[in-house]
Amino acid sequence: MNGIHAVRAIIYSVLALACCIAQQGLGTTAQAQQSGPDVSRAEAVDPPNTGRVDGTRSPALTEARRPLYRLRPSDVVEIQFAFSPQLDQTVTVQPDGFIPLRGSEMLYAQGRTIPELQDAVCKQYTGVLHDPQVTVALKDFDKPFFIAAGEVGRPGKYELRADTTMIQAVAIAGGFTPRAKHSQVVLFRRVSEETVEAHLLNAKSMLKARALSEDIHLQPGDLLFVPQNLISKIRQYLPASNLSMYASPTQF
Repeated sequence: MNGIHAVRAIIYSVLALACCIAQQGLGTTAQAQQSGPDVSRAEAVDPPNTGRVDGTRSPALTEARRPLYRLRPSDVVEIQFAFSPQLDQTVTVQPDGFIPLRGSEMLYAQGRTIPELQDAVCKQYTGVLHDPQVTVALKDFDKPFFIAAGEVGRPGKYELRADTTMIQAVAIAGGFTPRAKHSQVVLFRRVSEETVEAHLLNAKSMLKARALSEDIHLQPGDLLFVPQNLISKIRQYLPASNLSMYASPTQF
């Protein structure tokens, strides 16, 4: 009998321990279920801010991505007054950056956008007109350009109307002259007020290989310089009779 009681005591002890373990597991599950909705609500209120679209972190929604044009000297603007057409005028930004205004003092315009200049003109005429209604429009400006110099058919300044490569720019400028050194075309590009880059381009090899993958694209303000070849440099110092001798060595 004592053995039976001992076995029963062991069984009861094992069952009691199993019940305790089961209760602890249920309590942990309940706590996880209760804390789960709180975490999801926190994420819903304040999600991970990987890419905000409120304009504070996304450059695509700011004006820095597409900046407005700022006025420069020689730009021409048209100023129109809705209720005072006698003050309508077309003015040019002077080299010092100012524009003359009819019936008012000169106004500094260089570096301003058209909306900024429009606000400034309104303020300028506030003492002259009551609630001036002004519209400012850009009529003419310094268009993008490139300069071709050296041994090209028509050296000069050309408008950069579309995407243009070095070979295309030379063709626009009249092509290479017979004295041109095709293998050493120099492209000067200003990268800052104090720094200018120089790129040496081998147009001869590009055209000979019929591969224009290395043909560089121009940017506004670029300067193309085509140097003179060596033969044309020394030819001016040789008599014409000697030139014919070098051209036909079979006569010796």
